[in-house]
Amino acid sequence: MTDTPNVLWIMADQLRFDYLSCYGHPYLHTPHIDALAARGVRFTRTYVQSPVCGPSRMSAYTGRYVRSHGSTWNGMPLRVGEPTLGDHLREAGARAVLVGKTHMIADREGMAWLGIDPASEIGVRVSECGFEPFERDDGLHPDSARQHWSAYDDYLVGLGYKSDNPWEDFANSGLDPDGELMSAWLLKNSRLPANVPEEHSETAYMTNRAMDFMTEAMQGDKPWLCHLSYIKPHWPYIVPAPYHDMYGPEHIVDPIRSQAERGTDHPLLRAYQEARVCRSFSRDHVREHVIPAYMGLIKQLDDNLGRLFAWMDEKGLTENTIIAFTSDHGDYMGDHWMGDKDFYHEVAAKVPLIIADPRPEANATRGTTSDALVEMIDLAPTFMAALGCPAKPHVVEGRDLTPLLHETDGFSRRYAISEHDYSSFEMASALNVAQEDARTVMIFDGRWKYIRCEGFRPVLFDLESDPHELIDLGGSDAPEHEEIRAKMEKALLSWSLQHHTRITATSDVLARQGKAAEIGILIGFWDEAEYEETTGKPFSSLMPVGAAVSRPAIAGNDE
Repeated sequence: MTDTPNVLWIMADQLRFDYLSCYGHPYLHTPHIDALAARGVRFTRTYVQSPVCGPSRMSAYTGRYVRSHGSTWNGMPLRVGEPTLGDHLREAGARAVLVGKTHMIADREGMAWLGIDPASEIGVRVSECGFEPFERDDGLHPDSARQHWSAYDDYLVGLGYKSDNPWEDFANSGLDPDGELMSAWLLKNSRLPANVPEEHSETAYMTNRAMDFMTEAMQGDKPWLCHLSYIKPHWPYIVPAPYHDMYGPEHIVDPIRSQAERGTDHPLLRAYQEARVCRSFSRDHVREHVIPAYMGLIKQLDDNLGRLFAWMDEKGLTENTIIAFTSDHGDYMGDHWMGDKDFYHEVAAKVPLIIADPRPEANATRGTTSDALVEMIDLAPTFMAALGCPAKPHVVEGRDLTPLLHETDGFSRRYAISEHDYSSFEMASALNVAQEDARTVMIFDGRWKYIRCEGFRPVLFDLESDPHELIDLGGSDAPEHEEIRAKMEKALLSWSLQHHTRITATSDVLARQGKAAEIGILIGFWDEAEYEETTGKPFSSLMPVGAAVSRPAIAGNDE
């Protein structure tokens, strides 16, 4: 084994932490992901920096909070000049390669302003979150403004699956008993088998492409990080046979919700509940149609990961590859009378995280769990450290998880932070909230989850006494709750006032700036004696040895 490992960073889209058997699901068995946990560390309190795809991923790829990188929602470009994991790894001589989804939107206006050709090597990196795109596919094609015709569409057409929209007509639609094409955009069609064999589905295809990349990489001598980013189990909720009917209503866990939640007096929570997707998933028959398909997609993902891991074993890659498995956010599935994601209950903001490190230093933690408070931004510095990249705490706000993997000191966190911009959602228009005020931010200390809702009272959950987050204490007049809210608001203010955008100077540079006298800038000294008393150096030391001072000749006075 070489000293520098490779990294396989697997991310599933919209995967709940509790829909894996190693995280406690009673019916959905995921033996291959469980096996990964058995040879690594399973983290039980990992939180995303936003409960929506785009900003969550931009935080993951930069190692920075949403307020720091500025990409607050899907379709919001990541500004030119924002350093990414790929940029850092290239400095260390490693490749950072994408296979799958990023949800990245390029800052084309910024690129044009700087004269960067989008087709150039730099332009491609800037457009792809710093990754080298082996194959990028965000789903939602070919009609989406964010992605048009893709290599996967070509793949389907090459197999004979021809249409103007192969992605939707085959991978994301089904056939009814009469052979009529039924779109999976309609939730009623979720139980149909997808109109494509499993081996040609998006999940199987991306698994194959990851193998293609690793086969190519084995011919080179550079260490690599491969970000294998699966589109599923994100909607449209439909899965190929035989996974479409592996699960039924009898395998659906009861929803986490109460009538008290339904009667909330909080305007924003009430507006969430009244949004279309939340009204839909609050209906039991919708859950009974969608959740079995969602479970089937996860089971299919687990089987494909089993295929991938067996291939890596066969090729000798496992012994020198750190494997990390996670998700960009969860999915409400009707819990708390909500659907999709976009708020901060555990089912949306907490994600699975498993890291299997093959290095001997990790032997003591194999098969263990960690309840450390972890954020998605911690992965970037962890991968940087593994691939030999110097730490950059003035840029990367996450914290290296290596101490938790190797049982050493050096990791601690008091709070996890997550943010959301709901300005383009139904809630903003329903409440007539201006774009600049349509924002929320969560701060969580491991027990108290405090959600600041601009223009409204906060939301507060006590996960110690109320682990299912059914009781909102944000309006409680109990003194202890008032005290907790004040404490969390103060902590949030302290975090928000930190330097989030000062990334061009290291601490060493800043320290030198504070020693102006050492570079010949004297401010406030009265005389030589005061200078010498303060600095401990003779004033004459400011003058170079042997330096002479001469006056310039003045016209008319040169005699």
